[in-house]
Amino acid sequence: MSKITLIGTDLAKAGMEFTFVGPLSGKCDECSLKNVCFNLEKGRHYRILNVRENINPCFIYNKNKVSTIEVEEATSTFNVQYSRRIMEGSSIELKSMECDYLTCPNIETCNLIHIKEPRKIVIKKILGRIECPKGYDMRKIES
Repeated sequence: MSKITLIGTDLAKAGMEFTFVGPLSGKCDECSLKNVCFNLEKGRHYRILNVRENINPCFIYNKNKVSTIEVEEATSTFNVQYSRRIMEGSSIELKSMECDYLTCPNIETCNLIHIKEPRKIVIKKILGRIECPKGYDMRKIES
């Protein structure tokens, strides 16, 4: 089921995917459109299905304009440390690895900056093994 929300006009392109991080500024509290902007779940990954013609003013975005869009939740991929519980269909608690290996190409999918608190997810698919420079046995999963 799709949801209606707002995004900067320069980002409003059908097919684009993004992770919702929540309010960007305290100025959002004053806006009459805040309920439309923030009706998504923090840390979730979304895909833009349709960009509507409606353009609204905004205090935050670079051109002071936001577009009305329809989004659906997209599948998300994460890197998790392997254990016996990592299998398709199982439910796990997802949390950041808090890895300090800054030059690792996988750092963004191991260190989940948009997910502050651990959250339960269901593993839809195990996509494969990840080479970890620190030696951890890691798997890329789809949720």
